[in-house]
This record gives sequence, structure tokens and C-alpha cells, in this order.
Amino acid sequence: MEGEILNFIKVWISVLVSLCFCYSIRNVVPKGTKRLLSVLPVVCLFLYLPLKISSVHLGGSTAFFIAWLANFKVLLFAFGKGPLSSDPSISLPLFIALACLPIKIQQKGKNKETPSPNPRRYAVKGVLLAMLIRAYDYSDYIHPNVILIMYSFHVYFLLEILLAVGAVLARNFLGLELEPQFNEPYLATSLQDFWGCRWNLVVTSILRPTVYEPTRAIGSHLIGRKWAPLPAVFATFVVSAIMHEIIFYYLGRVRPNWEISWFFLLHGFCLTVEIALKKVLNDRWRLPKMISTMLTVGFVMSTGFWLFFPKFVEYKVDVRAFEEYAEIGAYMKNVSQSIVRVLPGH
Repeated sequence: MEGEILNFIKVWISVLVSLCFCYSIRNVVPKGTKRLLSVLPVVCLFLYLPLKISSVHLGGSTAFFIAWLANFKVLLFAFGKGPLSSDPSISLPLFIALACLPIKIQQKGKNKETPSPNPRRYAVKGVLLAMLIRAYDYSDYIHPNVILIMYSFHVYFLLEILLAVGAVLARNFLGLELEPQFNEPYLATSLQDFWGCRWNLVVTSILRPTVYEPTRAIGSHLIGRKWAPLPAVFATFVVSAIMHEIIFYYLGRVRPNWEISWFFLLHGFCLTVEIALKKVLNDRWRLPKMISTMLTVGFVMSTGFWLFFPKFVEYKVDVRAFEEYAEIGAYMKNVSQSIVRVLPGH
């Protein structure tokens, strides 16, 4: 574990140096092709660095932060777009935080619309996550389908807590008001509501300017503004599928069988159909909220059990994660015992 922590530190030093380089060229290299050529080595480096970490937690979070989020933000920066180009007077610490952390600054005037983070809610989810981890000790006595349900809640709780920690760090050290990363996805009333307004909103916010908006602009000229969102939505899910395959490769180092991609392509197709039906019906017919929520959450969960969550077992991500929990527990126990021994009277 100590070797992994050392690799983790080395990787993030490389990330910081690379982002300092990007910051230094923002007023020197003009946006467009020249800046793109200047930052392409950084993009390639960010795709390579997660391979230096084999830990599920350290490697998975690093891959998500830099291979996906930071790379997409750097590519937007190359063309003078995105959060890294929104303020010409941006400071270096803020530039780095926006580039590599899963945060989005809250826009002025949205304070009343966006609910403030509730520490009690995160505390409850932290306790539930700890209970889930403890329950895995009895996995031999639990039905495999129940294990998959536990994995789904594990991923949700872990992602929300991880993204919340990043937001808290940015708020405390940079004084920023940040938008929440999740919005109670289990209350979604449609796939459009789930993916666009409730689930992992930091990814939504970065896919929108990098994939959705350019594709919609092209589609507007080809098929008109009314139907242009349809290919744009599907293209967004195609890119999301590719990025998830890359993240799972970092986690498992196993050749992909593309079932993860099929999960996102299926959802992209179904969401495209949903949007098309809404346009045809013009919102004249709607299901009751309770029924639409049950259907939406049921569809997300059932397809997840079919195509998404089994990959955690196939790639042995769950086994390695539990081993890391045990190593961390043993390490903390040794540290506490060492502290007790050096206290007066012991």
C-alpha cells in the first residue's frame, strides 16, 4: 500500500506540473490549432498516468479526475471554451482546481434554485456505505442478485461522497460556492430527468459543451433545430460509453468485452426515443409521477444489473476493493497502537 501511495503522489505531481504548463500558455498561445497542439502532450500524459496506479480507489478516482474530466476541460481550453477559459484573470490555484477536481462553480442568481449541501445527508450515506462494506463479510450467505443491488448502492454512495469531498475542499480552500453533483437520482421521473438533471452532474456539465452542443449545432443544419437534439443525445452516450470502457480498463487491466458500452448505448437509444415521443406528443400525455419514477428507476437498475454491475465481479474490482479496505484498517490499527505506545505511562 505504501508503494501505491508513493505512485499516487508522483502521478499527482505530474498532473500539477502539467496544469501549470497549461496555465502558463493561456495568454501566450492563441486558442485554436496552435493551443491544441501545445496541450495534446498533456492529454496523452493524462491518459497514461492512471496506468501507474493499480489501487482500485486511488487509481479509479485518479482516472476519473484526469483521464476524463481534466482531459475534456483541457480540450475545451484549447479552443477558448469551458471553465478554464471563462475568466481571463483566473488564478493558478483555481485553474488547477477546476481542471482536475469534479467541481462546477455555482452561477450567480442560482442560489435560491440550487439546494445547499446537507451535511447530515452525507453523514447518513457515509454510515450506510460503512454498513454495506461490513455486510460484504457475509457475502457467502447472500444471494448474488442481492449482492448486485448492494453494489449499485455502493457505487452511488461512494461517488456522491467522493465528489462531495472534492467540493468541500474547493469551497474551504478557494472560497467557492459549488453546485451539487447529485440530485437524488432515485426520484427521477424519466431517463432525461435522471441523466440530465440528477445523476453525476459534473459529467453532464462537461459532456454538454464537448459533445452535445457541437453535435446539435451540426444537426441543426442537417435535420433542423427541432430534431437536432436526438443525434446529439445519442452521440453524447457514445462518448460516455467509450470513456467508461477506458475507466474500467484502468480498474481491471482486462481487454474490454464492450458490455459497458452496450449499457450506455441502450440508454442513449431509449433516451433518444423518449425525447422524440415528447416532441411528437408535445407533453400532452404524462404518467403519474409515482409510476414514472418507478419505471425509470426500475429500468436503470435492471439494465445496470444486466450489463454494468457484473463487470465489477468479472474484473475482480470488488475483491481488490475489499482487500484495500482490510489493508487500510490494519494500517490504521498499527498507527493507533504506535501512538498509544509513545504516550506517557505506556
